[in-house]
Amino acid sequence: MVRIQFAIDLNYALNLPGADFVFNIHAAQTASQRIVSESLQINPQLVPVIQTEPQTGARFLRLNVATGPLHVAYRALLDIDQYIGNPDQIPETPVNRLPLSALTYIYPSRYCQSDRLATLAMTEFGHLPKGYRRVEAICNWVNRHVAFRSATTSSTTSAVDTIADRVGVCRDFAHLMIAICRALSIPARFTTGIDYGADPALGPTDFHAYVEVFLDGRWYIFDPSGTAIPMGFVRIGTGRDAADVSYATIFGSVSSPPPLISISALTEPGQTWELPRRRPEALSTDATLDRPANTPINH
Repeated sequence: MVRIQFAIDLNYALNLPGADFVFNIHAAQTASQRIVSESLQINPQLVPVIQTEPQTGARFLRLNVATGPLHVAYRALLDIDQYIGNPDQIPETPVNRLPLSALTYIYPSRYCQSDRLATLAMTEFGHLPKGYRRVEAICNWVNRHVAFRSATTSSTTSAVDTIADRVGVCRDFAHLMIAICRALSIPARFTTGIDYGADPALGPTDFHAYVEVFLDGRWYIFDPSGTAIPMGFVRIGTGRDAADVSYATIFGSVSSPPPLISISALTEPGQTWELPRRRPEALSTDATLDRPANTPINH
């Protein structure tokens, strides 16, 4: 188990009166991620509306702001329970056995055009034995063929753009890996957290995009950018691609500096908390509770 604490501060100036905000900055509430404590401060004082997406546990903060400036401060202390698996014993799940909740993540989406990467996927990975190791090979291929470089892409950059430009940030690595997995009929989804353990030379602590792939009843974590430590990943948002889990969706004219984020792992004598580290095993913090397809229903 890992104990993580993090803080997020967001500041906005309204260029015109009236704006609506939808934030996805709260730690998700899941069976594997227990919120020990959390706090939310909003200035000016507003009545927050917080809604939870039942399938993934993602939480969305909605605010209607008449005038600015706006400051949002969120703090959380979490315990994350990770499942550790043997990569050589994790098979892929055939399409006809996928649970309904996983089917959403097998189709093309706005930034993950898997239908346009089918030839690449089959050429590079179609011959490999199916299972965790094949997905690991996809992750490593993306890491080798795309250069991590800040401020080189935009919010509209897609997997097809990334395969052409061969440069990007964490979300671009994630979109490309997801698209290749889906082109091979492997469910893959886009997950947001914070870049725990990232090299300070890459810049200040920031939100982080990583990938979860559905294999044998569980969603396993992959980090194709390789910039952070998966064992320290907090789950904030989960979706088909970045369009589903932006940390701030804004309706109105506003301006803002970059978010201020900090994260750390805790350990104390006598506790079972581990400090996050890179490890070779398969790591999962989410398992499906769905009935597999074609499972008989007892009446």
